[in-house]
Amino acid sequence: MLQNTGKLAGCTLFITGASRGIGKAIALKAARDGANIVIAAKTADPHPKLPGTIFTAADEVEAAGGKALPCVVDIRDEQQIGAAVQKAVETFGGIDILVNNASAISLTGTLETPMKKVDLMLGINLRGTYLTSKLVIPHLLKSRSPHILNLSPPLNLNPVWFKNHTAYTMAKYGMSMCVLGMAEEFRGQIAVNALWPKTAIQTAAMDMLGGDGIGKQCRKADIIADAAYAILSKAKDYTGHFLVDEDILREHGIKDFDQYAIQPGHPLLPDFFLDEAPESLVKQMEQHGATPAFKPPSSSSDTPLPGGPIESTFDVIRGVISADVVKSTQGIYRFDLSGEHGGVWFLDLKSGAGSAGKGEPPVQADVVMTMDSSDFTKMFAGKLKPTMAFMSGKLRIKGDMTLAIKLEKLMGRMNKAKL
Repeated sequence: MLQNTGKLAGCTLFITGASRGIGKAIALKAARDGANIVIAAKTADPHPKLPGTIFTAADEVEAAGGKALPCVVDIRDEQQIGAAVQKAVETFGGIDILVNNASAISLTGTLETPMKKVDLMLGINLRGTYLTSKLVIPHLLKSRSPHILNLSPPLNLNPVWFKNHTAYTMAKYGMSMCVLGMAEEFRGQIAVNALWPKTAIQTAAMDMLGGDGIGKQCRKADIIADAAYAILSKAKDYTGHFLVDEDILREHGIKDFDQYAIQPGHPLLPDFFLDEAPESLVKQMEQHGATPAFKPPSSSSDTPLPGGPIESTFDVIRGVISADVVKSTQGIYRFDLSGEHGGVWFLDLKSGAGSAGKGEPPVQADVVMTMDSSDFTKMFAGKLKPTMAFMSGKLRIKGDMTLAIKLEKLMGRMNKAKL
């Protein structure tokens, strides 16, 4: 780990989305120097699915040696941001560092992304970052070591990073464009930089997208916290950089990166927006002996079952469908399969006790999933996560992405049935 040097002692950091994940990890790293942390996030009451609130995060900051100011802030709300900024200045005498960490994600295509989600991503990632920066900058200009750090990627205009999730990419690149513009606008006055992970980081969002087993292919949020600490410890003339966590830490003498791994020694999943396209991530991992969650190795268990692999899969599906599964899912699926065992199949988990079989669904499908038939059998055998299949381009989804995630519950039941 990168050792604390005390350079952030007494500094006040305003961190959005600091109640959990990467934002909290950065807060705790700075707190060990004795920094003041403004925890600007929405979660004041415990969330049923996500750990941590602004108050639990504040307790951890205080325990680590810092001072905490928890503030309920939706960064789409100018009044809430303004009130938190004013309270921070009144409490700590000013603001030295802004970390724009809060973000929203939906990895869906243009036709599958409701405008509500488009507005959410643009509102939080782009507008929220711009607005928070705008309201904090007057106070940064009074600081001796002012920084803005956005958790956003290098601006890589390879179309592959747009084609599967244009709205998310636009929103995330909006944060990076804030770096590009503000670094020049405030050159010599405020350091403005971007930081992005080289590999996937285990957070609540990653657990949701990748499902069970994704953690071993991830690093801890500590690597981002260490890299952020290295950047924020520099002078204000260090500006306009789009940095990758591993690169900046290598420059600071870190050689052992296994210490950041969830499972040391296991190959890691490269992150989006860097040089590798999704289709090549699988090949890269396999060359290093990895077992990607979105492309498992072939094995004897992949041998088609009697009656054909798709029909056999649906036999097991029908065996595990129940009223409880229908009640918890509430979705009708259509599967457009290509390849050796191509055809149209349906899964009704919305009406009655549920049904499944070959052909069109009895009513219009809520979600249409298009993929190769061999990947379909792997997916329902629990060897290919729907979300990771989507992210790697093996699965195209038209409809509600959350219904694809719900399928994993059914897959768990099928695994118990020993498909």
